Amino acid sequence: MENLEGVLVNGSSPKITVPLLNGICPYFTMFPLDFPQAILKEAKRGDLVLDPFCGRGTTNFAARQYGLESVGVDASPVAVAITESKLVRVDPDEIIAEARHILSGDNDPALPQGEFWNWAYESSTLRDICKIRKALLEDCGSSVRKALRGIMLGALHGPIQKKTVSYFSNQCPRTYAPKPRYAVGYWQERSMLPPAVDVLGVISRRGVRYFNLSLEGMGIARVGDSQNISSLVSPVHDKKFSWIVTSPPYYGMKTYIPDQWLRNWFVGGSDVVQYEHPDQLKHGSPDQFSEGLNTVWKNVANVSDNDAQLVIRFGGISDRKASPIEIIKQSLAGSGWYIDEIRDAGVASLGKRQADHFLKSKSNPVVELDVWAYKR
Repeated sequence: MENLEGVLVNGSSPKITVPLLNGICPYFTMFPLDFPQAILKEAKRGDLVLDPFCGRGTTNFAARQYGLESVGVDASPVAVAITESKLVRVDPDEIIAEARHILSGDNDPALPQGEFWNWAYESSTLRDICKIRKALLEDCGSSVRKALRGIMLGALHGPIQKKTVSYFSNQCPRTYAPKPRYAVGYWQERSMLPPAVDVLGVISRRGVRYFNLSLEGMGIARVGDSQNISSLVSPVHDKKFSWIVTSPPYYGMKTYIPDQWLRNWFVGGSDVVQYEHPDQLKHGSPDQFSEGLNTVWKNVANVSDNDAQLVIRFGGISDRKASPIEIIKQSLAGSGWYIDEIRDAGVASLGKRQADHFLKSKSNPVVELDVWAYKR
C-alpha cells in the first residue's frame, strides 16, 4: 500500500508530514498536532478514535493522517464546522467554482446592522460574506461547501497585511473576535477604515493553500454535549472506540462562544455577543466542574473497548485557585477509568497568543498535564 502524506499503512508508524490544513482556522486555545500524532502512531488499522471535546479538530485531523476513522463532538458549532472542514477531500478548483457560483447568484442577503459592522467590514466585502453565509446556512451538506465554510471562518477576521490580503476584516486578532465596543474605539482612535477585499481572491488562495493534499476524507464531527451519551455514538455499527484523545475546557475557561462570536454568527448565531451557552460544563465550583467531567468519562467508558486508551491534556488558568491535578483525579474517580500515568506536558504558551493586536498584556504561562488512563 502507498503511504500518502504520512498515512498509517500495515500497522507501521511512518514519519508524519504536516499538511497546512490543520491551521485553516486557529483558536487561541488548542494543543499542537504532534500531541495526538505521538499517541495515535500506536493505533492499528481499523481502530476508532474519539475526541469528546474536539475543539478545532486536531485529534480528528491526526487520526485522518493515520488513516483512522474518528468522531469529534463539541458544544460549539464553530468548533464542529472547523473540524468538518478538516475531514473532507476536495479539489481547490471545486471550492473556487462553488464560491464563484454563490457570489454571482442573485440571492439578496440580510446584512447585520450597527456601528461595529460599519467599521469591521467594507460594505461590498460584507455583502459578499453575507451572500456566502446565506448559501451555506441553506445547505452545507457537501464536502465542497464544508471546505468553503472552513475557509470563510479562518478568513473572517485577522490582521491587515501589506502584501497579500488574507483576511476580510479591519485590523483584528485572527484567533478570537474582538468585542464590538472596544474594537470600534480602537479603529476610530486610529482612523482605521476597513479595506475593500476581493473575497473570491482570498478564498482562491486559501483553497489552494489548505486543500492541496491527497489524504482520504475520514471521520465525522457533530454538535453535542458529551454529558449526554447519545452524542458519542460510534460511526460503525457495534464497534467501540479504541482511542480517546482530548483536552476538555480548563476549570474557569468558559468563554469559547463569546471569544468566537463572529464565527458563531457566520454559522448561524446572533450578530451580537452571546455570553451564555447551555451545553457546556458548569464552572460554579471545582466540585461541580469535576462532576460534569465525571459524567463525560463515564459515557466515554460505555462506548469504548475494554482495552481502550484515554489520554487527557489538562491544565488550569491563572485566575482560578484550583489544582488541575486534583480536579482531573476527582473527575476520573469511579468513572470506569484508572489513571496509569500523569506526565508533565510543560508550560502552555498562552502568553504567545497569535495576532494579539488589541491586548498588550500577556497571560501567565500555565503548567499542563497529560493523563493516561485505561478501563477497569
